[in-house]
Amino acid sequence: MRTASAANRTTAPKPGRDFDALPSPTCGKTLAILELVARHPRGITASQAARASGITPNLVFRILKTLVALGYCLQHGAAKAYTLSGKLLDMAGPQSGDKSLVLASHDALRGLRDATGETVQLLIESGGKALVLEQLRGTHPLQVCGQVGLRTPLYSSAPGKTILAWWSDKRRGEWFRGRTLKQFTATTLADREGLVDELVASRARGYAVDRAEGLEGIHCVAAPILDPHGTPLAAVTIMAPVSRLPESLFPALGEKCIAAAHAIEAALQS
Repeated sequence: MRTASAANRTTAPKPGRDFDALPSPTCGKTLAILELVARHPRGITASQAARASGITPNLVFRILKTLVALGYCLQHGAAKAYTLSGKLLDMAGPQSGDKSLVLASHDALRGLRDATGETVQLLIESGGKALVLEQLRGTHPLQVCGQVGLRTPLYSSAPGKTILAWWSDKRRGEWFRGRTLKQFTATTLADREGLVDELVASRARGYAVDRAEGLEGIHCVAAPILDPHGTPLAAVTIMAPVSRLPESLFPALGEKCIAAAHAIEAALQS
């Protein structure tokens, strides 16, 4: 879903960084390694992290092993590359009372995935974009998948449009202010008037759709997870190739997303 870019290169922190000037040098080094792993969604080895950070290989190894033991990082494959887990997103994600949105969503997401066979995601708004907070891969051999932590434009995805549709007019107006809508595909709603009309229609039917507006050949359906005041906390979405998710299935899958969203709302409020 995402190609390598400058953001994924080993660019930070730089060797020679003055960690000793910090109140806790070891804590600073640990956070520097955590930031470095975050810049490498495809994984980074301990030796690569040591070269990029200027921290001794032995300490980098111990830091990474500790992050794995505490659940903040994962280690993969023969190359023993490290990636972030979803723990930080879970900690920073929305909560209702003392309940985590991610934890409260697991059963409903699993049920939606099992009922459809397609990849399902839980997304929130973050920094004006849609952020993948959780994902369960589908059961078909060929799957469309993103990755936890991926950010996409709100207006070109079903979950993003769901959040926009259920926002207040004031908040949506603030989001539009000074924003340029880019045309990603032939079907992207890149003009404000057309997008607003679609948001009104989405709210009226209870779910939003993505007609290959963000990526060619990919359709999505999504519904909002609302707090007791009707404000969107997040969105739950199904994503699949157009061949398996034609527009004729939008209403049926929209209802499944609505049911999953209601189940998550109930779990948060129980």
